[in-house]
Amino acid sequence: MSAITDTVGDYLTRVRNAIMANHRVVEIPASNLKKRMTEILYDQGYIFRYRFEETTNGQGVIKIALKYDPITKKSAITKLIRYSKPGLRKYAGSGDLPRVMNGLGVAIVSTSNGVVTDKEARRRNIGGEILCMVY
Repeated sequence: MSAITDTVGDYLTRVRNAIMANHRVVEIPASNLKKRMTEILYDQGYIFRYRFEETTNGQGVIKIALKYDPITKKSAITKLIRYSKPGLRKYAGSGDLPRVMNGLGVAIVSTSNGVVTDKEARRRNIGGEILCMVY
């Protein structure tokens, strides 16, 4: 088995694939960055619930319960877009952070003060690497 070099891309792909297959729960290998991204998705109302579980190898796993509309059965997440890639990193200052769907979506930004939303980064007046956009 080869090592995954783009862990954020893998995280987003697993969530995207689970949504397309209408799965209720998706399991993702844990890391501190992915845990923080999961917390942001939960705080913003894109996922129903999450849980961090320890595994025998010590890495742990994140179990994410996806959120669907009870009537239309559509996912709360319409799009998950990887913005900054390992081959082409994209950074922005606090004034240049993108507004996703004119403020309806959220960009997840890795800053010197941790991983935060674009709104929080603007409020704190800090820039960083734009990891992904969700709406």
